[in-house]
Amino acid sequence: MSGPRTGDRDVTLASGDKDVQGAEPLRFMALKRLTMAGVTAFIAINLWTGAPLLAVWVGSQVGDQSTLTMKAVFVVMLVLAVLVTAMTVALTWLSNTYDELIGRPRTERRAPWLRSMRAEAEGDISSRVGITALERVVIISVYVAVITLLVWLVFFAGSMVPSAWKG
Repeated sequence: MSGPRTGDRDVTLASGDKDVQGAEPLRFMALKRLTMAGVTAFIAINLWTGAPLLAVWVGSQVGDQSTLTMKAVFVVMLVLAVLVTAMTVALTWLSNTYDELIGRPRTERRAPWLRSMRAEAEGDISSRVGITALERVVIISVYVAVITLLVWLVFFAGSMVPSAWKG
């Protein structure tokens, strides 16, 4: 009994039957989805950690070793902007490619402040379309970054009140 076509191969629908030809593309698709999720996690984590560290390192190589210069600050800001832009474009490309891979319908992605007040609510759109695994990876990385920053600020950064302000 043959079922719907997946790619160029038939996939059987009978519970006991296994189609050897259909199993290969399914494994390949799972491997491809897992690889895309791993690359997304790598980029999302480096968006918060690697990009700022690399930008500061490049700025330190440009500037004088003993004093801070405006040239070094400008280089740090420029490198950080380029890296963040490149990583954001990469995440967008990965998300679009993943959507095509899983067959997710293409929806209009417009910022909430650019939508009409009469347009459908964001909750309606997300309930209809859902959240992909790659979007979950990025959301988790943001949560981890914010929680890590808060833990560092509360427990490890010391007092943020200058000593001159203390009574």
